[in-house]
Amino acid sequence: MSAGLLGLIATPAGATPPWPGVQWCADNACYANRYPGDDRYLGWLRRHSPHADRCAFAAAPDVVADAATTLTRSMVMLARIRAIGYPAALVAQDGLEHMTVPWDEFDVLFLGGSTDWKLSYAAAQLAGQAVEHGLTVHMGRVNSRRRLRYAASIGCHSADGTYLVYGPDRNLPKLLSWLKPDETAERGPAQTEHNTPSTSEEHPRR
Repeated sequence: MSAGLLGLIATPAGATPPWPGVQWCADNACYANRYPGDDRYLGWLRRHSPHADRCAFAAAPDVVADAATTLTRSMVMLARIRAIGYPAALVAQDGLEHMTVPWDEFDVLFLGGSTDWKLSYAAAQLAGQAVEHGLTVHMGRVNSRRRLRYAASIGCHSADGTYLVYGPDRNLPKLLSWLKPDETAERGPAQTEHNTPSTSEEHPRR
């Protein structure tokens, strides 16, 4: 982590705070049904604001696989997250491709949603549009080299997963090897998953 290859996810529901000198991102704990509510979430972000300069994003509240409800829920929070000094992330959910995306209202597009949707052409198109708007893109629930390569191929700048949780001593060397370029990556983007730095986390994610 001190080398900048890996970061961590901190949540208002978890026991792990941001670590000094380590890149991190702030999750909202909605996926685990442990979101504390808007005011308490913002209060938690304020308490950790001395670390905001190393925070890739703070995710606005969302509803898994429901883009319409997520957008309604997030729109009242994105500006409030930015006002505390964090880059605000909109979590993309199933169906966002059919909606008007408020690109100017957030800084990071977080590809969440169901697995089928996240790996769909629609999600890849949204990632490309985010990059065109000058935003960064993050993909959740990335637990294999294959998926990490795919995330990079559609423009994702970072990803998270629970791979390290299940045997960190055994899996850390494997995870670090995923971050090294290989012959496949040098030949071009992986075309492996349709139907970058990595972040470890405490809870399964979107």
